[in-house]
Order: sequence, then structure tokens, then C-alpha cells
Amino acid sequence: MTKVLVLHSVSIVRSALAALLRSEGGFDVSCASWRTCARRGGSLRPDVTVVDLDCPGASAALGAGTATGSAGPLPELPPALLVLATPGAPGSLRRGVRAEARGYVDKDGSPGRLVRAVRKVAAGERFVDASLASALLDAGDVPLSPRELSVLARAAEGDSVAEIAHALHLASGTVRNYMAAVKRKTGARNRIDAIRISRQAGWV
Repeated sequence: MTKVLVLHSVSIVRSALAALLRSEGGFDVSCASWRTCARRGGSLRPDVTVVDLDCPGASAALGAGTATGSAGPLPELPPALLVLATPGAPGSLRRGVRAEARGYVDKDGSPGRLVRAVRKVAAGERFVDASLASALLDAGDVPLSPRELSVLARAAEGDSVAEIAHALHLASGTVRNYMAAVKRKTGARNRIDAIRISRQAGWV
């Protein structure tokens, strides 16, 4: 039995994905939100973790696993990550590469593609939807550092400077410095503009 963990911030979406996989047989499927992914992943030890890097909370959770300052796999989760993505969000694809994902499934594809991808990744193979291959190769590097992305992702969720500082164990002045760097690198006029630009690029 292949153990699968489905991560998504929207309950109805992760429940639907889990139901799809369970209907195929051979899958022991669990679900979790991004806020609980580290705890659930550590206790379940899934063979494959299906993630959507476009949903709310994903960027913040991904950044939380990069305390050393370099991007890496999600905290307490195995490297067998399977990313749900779209060709029009190169930033999300790049984050998948940084997280060492082994599979990429087009969210506009057929449900059968997801099932096939889970089985391949569980078997230790790689899977990339043909519709994502070109976009994956063309995805430019994200100009923001992992810590800058973590700060921006929490700002995009509506957190104040004080809340971001508390969550990331930083001084408020340091958070402001990171936000200033984000605005400079993105050419944004202000915080809201930086969030808009970064969302359009698929970085948060």
C-alpha cells in the first residue's frame, strides 16, 4: 500500500484529491493543510507527498524549511514530492525544483495523470507532464532569497510586520529591511505592489 499525503490549504480541494486517489485502490491517503504539514509529514512518513505550491500558505511553509538560508525540501517531509502546477506559473515550478520535487503534474490535465504520477514517484521514478516540460526548462530563477520569500509570503497572507517577525524569529527592523529589499528587487512601489508582482510571477 502506497502512503500518500495531500497538502492543500483548501479543505474541499485536498478532500477531492484524496477521494480520487482512494478510488483507484492501492493508496493509503491522508490530508493536511500547509500549516500542519511538518507535524503530519513527520508522523505519517508518506511515500509520496502531493503539493500545490500555488495555494495560500505554501510559500510560507516552504520558506519555513529553509532556516539555513538556502532553499531545500519541506520540513520533516520525504524528498518524494509531487507538485501540482500550471505552465503559466514559472515561479511555482522553480520553487518545486528548489524543493527537490520528483514529479510535476499539470493541474489542467486528466485525473489519470495524477494517479500515474503518484505511482511513478512512489516507485522512485521521475514524472513531468509534457505540457510542463518546456515551462520547467524556461522557468527563470526567482530573484528573491528564501528568507525574502518567507517574509513576502507572510505579508501576502496579511500578516503585520510584528506578526512576521514573531513567526520567523526576526527583529521588526530586520523584517522591514527584507521588505525594502523585496521592493527594490521587484521594482515595486510599495508592499502591495510587491505582492502583486510576485503573485503574477508565481513566486508567492
